[in-house]
Amino acid sequence: MRVLHVHSGNLYGGVETLLATLWRERAACPSMETQFALCFEGRLSRELRDDGATVHALGVARVRSPLSVRRSRRALARLLRERAFDIAVCHSSWTQALFGPVVRAHGLPLVFWMHAPQSGTHWLERWARRTTPDLVVCNSRFTAGSLGKLYPRARAEVVYCPLSARATRLTTAERASLRAEFDTTASATVVLQAGRFERLKGHIVHLEALGLLREVPGWVCWQAGGAQRTQEEKYLNDLKSLASRLGIGDRVRFVGERSDVQRLMAAADIYCQPNVHPDSFGLTFAEALRAGLPVVTTGIGGALEVVDDSCGVLVPQGDARALASALRGLIERPSLLSTLGSSGPARAHLLCSPDNQMKRLSEVFARI
Repeated sequence: MRVLHVHSGNLYGGVETLLATLWRERAACPSMETQFALCFEGRLSRELRDDGATVHALGVARVRSPLSVRRSRRALARLLRERAFDIAVCHSSWTQALFGPVVRAHGLPLVFWMHAPQSGTHWLERWARRTTPDLVVCNSRFTAGSLGKLYPRARAEVVYCPLSARATRLTTAERASLRAEFDTTASATVVLQAGRFERLKGHIVHLEALGLLREVPGWVCWQAGGAQRTQEEKYLNDLKSLASRLGIGDRVRFVGERSDVQRLMAAADIYCQPNVHPDSFGLTFAEALRAGLPVVTTGIGGALEVVDDSCGVLVPQGDARALASALRGLIERPSLLSTLGSSGPARAHLLCSPDNQMKRLSEVFARI
């Protein structure tokens, strides 16, 4: 079965991590041949090509430029004529709106991969609604709960994101060297947050909680991620200012965009991401669990399907004091930190084993 995944490719986050994983874990389901069609060149296209994947360039498409959309649609139509695909998968409402009609016109089974809950009111969602897919793949039960607002009659399947079982391991010397890169001692308790600088990720609450712990010795926070849009740059600058005002500027490291987040997790002790709005699933949570880190997050959205009290701590939404209490409990009780962390890999495997999820995805595709 030859599957074409269609996506924009201009940013890098959970969707892009999923696409890269689908390629890297292809051995788990050799009957499914995976190729990609992307509009933008960037980190995703580079990583896929470097790993040997077939990446078809559709050309830059911007909604404000109808001519660019037309060119990209023609590029996809030409690709579908010249190559024999069994299924085309559109990732996100933007991709479904622009390219769903092209797939439908060529008679291919059309899959919409829904990576986040839908309101049904955004103009892109209304545009995407014009083309009903044969199947919707949802990345969590939480995401699937909003499907009726976009495609009330569509068939849906929940498939958790596959995640490689191979966690990065560091020697004692490698761990100390990486920590030294961020002016962090080997004995410090490192609280890590990694991902795009979006307000829903709860960076402000995280810093406010750490501000309440400024008298607690021994912790350092690493904030990993790069600003990819203008509003994210402003948000990042606001966070740096907030850390200074809270008196923890010397203990929070903004380490920038990293392609080695798995190494950061291997060198950290706690993963903390207190979402202030529901996230669709939380692939980063699964990655942290796989690395043996206890996860501290908000008890809302898809996180409830990933984190339980065997491997982490769930706190109320927007409650900096509760978050500070949870972090203090882990920082001051190494035995609790170790107990929760040791349960993480099994939990990540249960949810995101590539052997299970890649085969399930193939079975779901085969039905259409």
